[in-house]
Amino acid sequence: MKRFFLLSLLVAMTMSFVIPPNSFGDETAVTDSEEFVPTASEEAAMEEGGDAASEAAVGEVSSDDKMSQIEATLAENDFKIDNLWVMLSGCLVFIMHLGFASLEAGLTRQKNTINILFKNTMIISIGLLTYALIGFNVMYPGFSPDSAGILSLEAIPNFVTLEANHADLTPAYGDYTWYTDFFFQAMFAATCATIVSGSVAGRVKLSSFLIFATLLLLFCYPITGAWHWGGGWLYQLGFYDFAGSTLVHSVGGWAALVMAFLLGPRLGKYNADGSANAIPGSNMPLVAVGVFLLWFGWFGFNGGSVLSADPAATSLVLVTTSMAAAAGGLAAGLVSWTQGKPDVTMALNGILAGLVGVTASADSVTIQSAVIIGAIAGVLVYFSVIIVDKKIDDPVGAVSVHLVCGIWGTLAVAIFGTDPEFTLKAQLIGIVAIGAYTVIFTLIVGSILKATLGIRVSTSEEEVGLDVTEHGMKAYN
Repeated sequence: MKRFFLLSLLVAMTMSFVIPPNSFGDETAVTDSEEFVPTASEEAAMEEGGDAASEAAVGEVSSDDKMSQIEATLAENDFKIDNLWVMLSGCLVFIMHLGFASLEAGLTRQKNTINILFKNTMIISIGLLTYALIGFNVMYPGFSPDSAGILSLEAIPNFVTLEANHADLTPAYGDYTWYTDFFFQAMFAATCATIVSGSVAGRVKLSSFLIFATLLLLFCYPITGAWHWGGGWLYQLGFYDFAGSTLVHSVGGWAALVMAFLLGPRLGKYNADGSANAIPGSNMPLVAVGVFLLWFGWFGFNGGSVLSADPAATSLVLVTTSMAAAAGGLAAGLVSWTQGKPDVTMALNGILAGLVGVTASADSVTIQSAVIIGAIAGVLVYFSVIIVDKKIDDPVGAVSVHLVCGIWGTLAVAIFGTDPEFTLKAQLIGIVAIGAYTVIFTLIVGSILKATLGIRVSTSEEEVGLDVTEHGMKAYN
């Protein structure tokens, strides 16, 4: 499609030079009744031009050479378009961090807003630097054929320090440059740690959380990512996760679940008999803004994961992404209505649930299947939030949205995927393996931090609010 478009454009440009501009009814054009009489100087110029044309004809380029030149031009343009699309998609994923910050701030108490904004600011900053230092080359190490495909540290020294004319910055690297690849993938990495931030909001110690987020991005996310996206053992097994229902969202969800468990609930969340109290968010309009920013950013999250600007593939992914999100929001909103009053937070979380659910299969399911995946995710997130809330205090529903719906979306690949090679067995193995690694990692790191630095602020600090006690300022004055 791209080649046809570019070839048509090339033909049109050529015709514009071949056909005289005044040959289409221009009033100044020479008519048949007007005789053109050249002057002596014009005759000499014409003769000279004729000689030059003859010489050019002798050295005329062959048709094969012309086709080669055209193909080279088209290939170069394909590279530029693909590279541009992936770069722009990375920018869209970056916008998702504003969405996460808005969502988290809106769903929690006003007295913790500055703390939440600071955490999200640090996460993207730490994420980019740590992923450049180690994460990128651990996640994409280029496993050797005889490797077990579990971990390779050989590529770590190859930090992104290329000279301007390096082959990895040209079409020789692939459909995009190495820098573009790093930029796009780094935005994904930071997203994983942001998921954890919401589940521990309102009571986590800032220093301990930032240490945990750094370690998660150094030694957890890149390793499990390498198992599939880096060509590791899960990839060889046949496990499939297009844009990260498990590799990004479930990893963040598992870590969020364990850290929320280690922290314990916010003050006043549970009564003596174990029943849960609802702690309303501070700003519902901000929550809505956050969700729609995330939905917008997801067009880059999933659309950019095509890793090219292929018209058919990108258009399919953008439509399946949108339809799943819409179905998730509608399903969650309607279910909440049947249980009482329509709940806007459930509808908004339903949108995110549909997005997470379709992320693993957005490139390999039909539009109808995407609607079903999103609708089921919307129903799942409603009941999951209620169930999880009875035992684990998760202020933003991160566990339900990212873990539960991430698992569902990964299984949906085998159920609805159009590729017959997708199997439920491979998907289950991937879910269990990545989940087990993340849980063990989080338990070890979280427990060490809890025993040494501590992971929770004091009761008095929590009551006053983290904005004042941790930052010495308020979000609203």
